[in-house]
Amino acid sequence: MRSSGLSRSAHVRRGNGLLFGLLLAAGGMLGLGLCLGGAGFENLLSSLRQPDSDPSMTAMAEQILWDIRLPRTLGAWAAGALLGLAGAVAQGLFRNPLADPFLLGSASGASLGVALALVAMSGGAGVFGGNSIVNSGVAVSVFSSSLWVRLGLTGAAFCGAVLAVLLTLMLSRGVQHTLRLLLAGVVVSVVLGALTQLLLLFSPESLQAMQGFMLGTTSFVGWTAWSLMLWVWALCMVVAWWLARVLDGLSLGDATALSLGLPLAPMRVALVAVLALATGTAVAQTGLITFMGLAAPHLVRSLVITTHARLLLLSSAMGGVLLMAADTLARGLIAPQELPVGVLTAALGGGYLLWLMHRSGLPQ
Repeated sequence: MRSSGLSRSAHVRRGNGLLFGLLLAAGGMLGLGLCLGGAGFENLLSSLRQPDSDPSMTAMAEQILWDIRLPRTLGAWAAGALLGLAGAVAQGLFRNPLADPFLLGSASGASLGVALALVAMSGGAGVFGGNSIVNSGVAVSVFSSSLWVRLGLTGAAFCGAVLAVLLTLMLSRGVQHTLRLLLAGVVVSVVLGALTQLLLLFSPESLQAMQGFMLGTTSFVGWTAWSLMLWVWALCMVVAWWLARVLDGLSLGDATALSLGLPLAPMRVALVAVLALATGTAVAQTGLITFMGLAAPHLVRSLVITTHARLLLLSSAMGGVLLMAADTLARGLIAPQELPVGVLTAALGGGYLLWLMHRSGLPQ
């Protein structure tokens, strides 16, 4: 590594500097998130400042600013932080730098849960904005008119993700063997994905709404969703921080971790629970947003060398900033329309990993 000659204190200072920089970047992305939209930030400010303006216009401007843009931007950070944390946990747990938060089948389980809910509600067209390109100006009306539908889809996605992880644990007969756990996750993902496609084949009216979930979007994240993701992130971060020494031990091998006196079986269960809870919560609120959990820990490792305790926090902060930036870019590229943020994260994340592989070469 290029920084291997640095002292421990230098690594700590570099890590602190990276964390401070990520916090500043998050603040800058928050300001940009408030500015971008179909109405424009200057038009909103003029509506709020003019005392003689139409009260309905002033109320609409306040609603757009405080009830749509602010919770959406903060929700993008929370979802990215959850995925970044889950990615760091997954890569440490499986000792694989290509491990992804969706490896245990949570993404396929969430997709199947949403598909079942949509079929039960006879399609639910328009719930996720209908078209894959969503106009931010009508997002609040769509969300308000389908609040209970959105709550049902969120619950279905979360339950599907958790049940998929439980099925993976059953097939792998616990968490003692990470390779068996990984293979079980792949099998569950393939089977549940096939069931989802089969279900949609017999219910074509659900395809349009399902497309919005599969592409990923933060358009419908409100204050309730943001607060839920924030509390879950805080809980998962505390537990993962407490278990960080297990990830440090596992990085040296199971035999070394056991020689250190670490109870691997119960701690692996706790790490899998953190992984499932963080991933399921993010997916339930924003749909499938890929590459966040994979790219965030890689970016942190390319900048600093640190233990898992600090890596978890930095990866979480990096994931939040990356998703805020992707969400801002999705709103601004073809404004006043917007692109699905999951499409941008897949394109940018995949491009970054290809560049990383080209630079460092394939592992032997």
